[in-house]
Amino acid sequence: MIAIAAVDRNWAIGNNGRLLVSLPEDQKDVFRRYTIGNTIIYGRKTLDTFPGRRPLPGRQNIVLSRDPGLEISGAVVLHSFSEVKEYLHRHMEEVVFVIGGEEVYRLLLPYCDEAIITQIDAEYEADAFFENLDVAENWILIDRTDPIRSVKGVSFCVARFRNENQGRNCAYSTK
Repeated sequence: MIAIAAVDRNWAIGNNGRLLVSLPEDQKDVFRRYTIGNTIIYGRKTLDTFPGRRPLPGRQNIVLSRDPGLEISGAVVLHSFSEVKEYLHRHMEEVVFVIGGEEVYRLLLPYCDEAIITQIDAEYEADAFFENLDVAENWILIDRTDPIRSVKGVSFCVARFRNENQGRNCAYSTK
């Protein structure tokens, strides 16, 4: 699995159930480019932020929810980490991106092999955060783009990190 997120200088990802800022260049050139045609896993609260509260088109959508009765047209609904492991084991050929929110990142990040992080050169008021991979023990920076200036007036770069424990925490394992 691959985590993909946009963070500010403090590794914040959201505030009051919304993204901190919407950068068209990041959404089109990073998020969409990587996730289109692949599988995305996210929480029900993240689904609530999508236009019309509908799954994203052109991707296999997996929504995590504690609500056992939740059904979402156009998405697979899973209710536990064991169900996620079972799904991943049955679909090992799929490229899977974890796209949020905070609780889902916290649950699945240890099982990700890689993280693609848009690092926004700004600070925002926030109540949701991503783990700071710059200081995380098992994550190493493998690549970072030059800064890009957004039409929104802020600069950002895209960093790729690798989990040095990849394979040890594999969510595909049936153990």
